[in-house]
Amino acid sequence: MTMPTYGIGIVGFGFIGKVHAYGYRNLPLYYDPAPAEVKLVGVCTSKPETAEAARAKGGFEFGTTSFQSLLERDDIHIIDIATPNHLHHNQVIQALEAGKHVYCDKPLTTSLESARAIAAAARARPQLGHGMAFHCRFIPAVLRARQLVQEGFLGQVYHFRATYWHAGYTDPDRPLSWRLSKEAGGGALSDLGSHILDLMGYLLGDYAAVRASTEVFIKQRPAAKGSAELVPVEVDDYVCLQARMQCGALGFIEASRFATGTQDGLTFEVFGEKGALKFDMMDNNFLYAYDATVPEGDLGGRRGWTQIECVQRYPAPSVLPSPKLPVGWMRFHAHCIYDFLSALAESRLGTATLYDGARTQALDAAVRASAASGQWETVPEV
Repeated sequence: MTMPTYGIGIVGFGFIGKVHAYGYRNLPLYYDPAPAEVKLVGVCTSKPETAEAARAKGGFEFGTTSFQSLLERDDIHIIDIATPNHLHHNQVIQALEAGKHVYCDKPLTTSLESARAIAAAARARPQLGHGMAFHCRFIPAVLRARQLVQEGFLGQVYHFRATYWHAGYTDPDRPLSWRLSKEAGGGALSDLGSHILDLMGYLLGDYAAVRASTEVFIKQRPAAKGSAELVPVEVDDYVCLQARMQCGALGFIEASRFATGTQDGLTFEVFGEKGALKFDMMDNNFLYAYDATVPEGDLGGRRGWTQIECVQRYPAPSVLPSPKLPVGWMRFHAHCIYDFLSALAESRLGTATLYDGARTQALDAAVRASAASGQWETVPEV
């Protein structure tokens, strides 16, 4: 069977654009055989000098400031969108309309209306593949947790707790940026919440309703680095919510940029009729499982929490690094891209799609509505 070849055009080459380029470039080292041959053809940034720097650093054939030039190239088959959130809507739809497959960073967009339009554009073009960079789905311990849930290890799920905590915005002198912009960023809910909301839905199924609260801890920030001018902060620093899942489980979810002392603090604990699961991304080589069906016996018998060494045990054809070696954050992104390209090569949709991004956007809308109303809000249909 001939291996397909896909030319990649990346728009945006900040932090996440570099992460995506890393994933594409290392695909043939991580997987044998790789699902496809990929070529980094073009990269688009906002300035000529950054476009040229991106071309040189990323090993692209050309750099440009024109998104349209990526769409017009016959040798570019996939548009990878790694730009600020408010640019995703037009870029995703234009790429689909140009007949390109799409891989988009999270969150999908900035509103439910926009998400519905993107989902409709994707549905209208079933011949095109699409993926979302929900890389937290692709941690080996998370893959194992989902496997256990689907096998019925937990039985009926009673309740859960999940967090995504960072501490990068606690400095009041950190200036305003696009991530702190209501139009372009969206705050902790969009930045971190999109990951943890998607992840718990991936593990436990669809949400039914949410009740939420948000907070802005630092109300004003410098307009720019070194500026004495203070401007209002319009996006949330922290969000917490109760969630009711369609399976009946209740949960509590937090996303914060003010969790002092944390680094990349994604955690979950799920408690069920027959067992429990817990995970911490700062201890990401292991999933912890409690099997309540094991008899207690004298002195506790063998009942207790089991540390499952998921480490880097990705399924074949993953060959690098060794499955027994510690896993890391960049590897999650690489496997997310592998999943997308594998599905594309087989003319199907992968594990994380634009539809998943749209469902998370619907959750985002329900959380914002609840924070405003103080009431439980039903998660709208996409």
